[in-house]
Amino acid sequence: MSVTAAAGFVAAGGACGVKEGDVADLAIVATDDGSAVPAAAVFTTNLTAAAPVQVSRQNLQASGGRVAAVVLNSGNANASTGAPGREAALAMARATAIAVGCRSDEVLVCSTGLIGIPLPVDRIVAAIPTVAAQRSRAGGAAAAEAILTTDTGPKEALVVEAGFAVGGMAKGAAMLAPNMATMLAVLTTDATATPRELSSALTVGVAASFNRLTVDGCTSTNDTVILLASGKEAVSTNLDALTDAVTRVCCTLASQMAGDAEGATKVVDIAVEGAASDQEAAIAARQVAQSQLVKCSLYGEDPYWGRISSELGSAGVNFDQDQLAIAYGGTVVCRGGVAVAHDEAAVKAHLAQAAVEIVADLGIGSGRASVLTNDLTPAYIAENMRTS
Repeated sequence: MSVTAAAGFVAAGGACGVKEGDVADLAIVATDDGSAVPAAAVFTTNLTAAAPVQVSRQNLQASGGRVAAVVLNSGNANASTGAPGREAALAMARATAIAVGCRSDEVLVCSTGLIGIPLPVDRIVAAIPTVAAQRSRAGGAAAAEAILTTDTGPKEALVVEAGFAVGGMAKGAAMLAPNMATMLAVLTTDATATPRELSSALTVGVAASFNRLTVDGCTSTNDTVILLASGKEAVSTNLDALTDAVTRVCCTLASQMAGDAEGATKVVDIAVEGAASDQEAAIAARQVAQSQLVKCSLYGEDPYWGRISSELGSAGVNFDQDQLAIAYGGTVVCRGGVAVAHDEAAVKAHLAQAAVEIVADLGIGSGRASVLTNDLTPAYIAENMRTS
């Protein structure tokens, strides 16, 4: 019950008929008494922001950063749906507010699924009272299940610290790219914090996790990460401790998302060291992580480091190929920009694993950054070559 592990929160999941068959596709996370609590959120940077993102931004501002419930549907993103889509998102907020007992601007709305298709909002509104009536501390798992699309399983995380806990649930298997890395996440904590403090903690957590994740280089229209704080366990909470716990939960969820990326067989950590700055290291790491050629070679378990070198040289950062070193799983295969003798069996064994680490040292400065990605497989193409 990760998203409800923190005191003061309940959740539920059920079917509303957006997806075919009696499949769970509606979730609600709320405070246990319907009262609004301090909250913060980070939304997609995509200018084609979906209707629920637009409404959630407006509601968070109107409520002064206080939220009583989050309603989420899967199977339809309610994106690129114009004014009817915005009215549908507002209708979801109104129905949830009535069911929970709060103001409609104290409800945030999330949707995930296919883009450009009108949302069957009447089905959702009709199902909200039934799902809301089922909310409980034990309902976290059902909520995490109900928000999935092409995910193969729910993604949950929990960090317990002295005096408080941070729990979360997420979905995401494709269209994962900074900033953010299609994903939804709801985090809760029983720590005491203001909306400003929560925003600070969440910004750091997202930067270290979801913004360091790329599956296919595509940024979703619906990305949303929400953090709610009930203040029911801790009289006062150190902001550094809260930020650390939020970051750890975000990193765990991001890692689960990378491992469950559409068609993926490997989670790959691309680290760039020795860059002119951390920012340039992040740019270079992302260039490698989003290279289709590199990702294909990872699927083929081929240590074709020349593709990595080529991507680094075209990343637009300070680069000197004569200073470059590349290692797979700690085994250096390139130094000074050229191949070096190495333990080929060790590299082959490392690339056969489900978790792969590649480190590129640019040999220029002290900048460092890493990006989480995965291999590119035929299964990814099969999943994305049609809408159904």
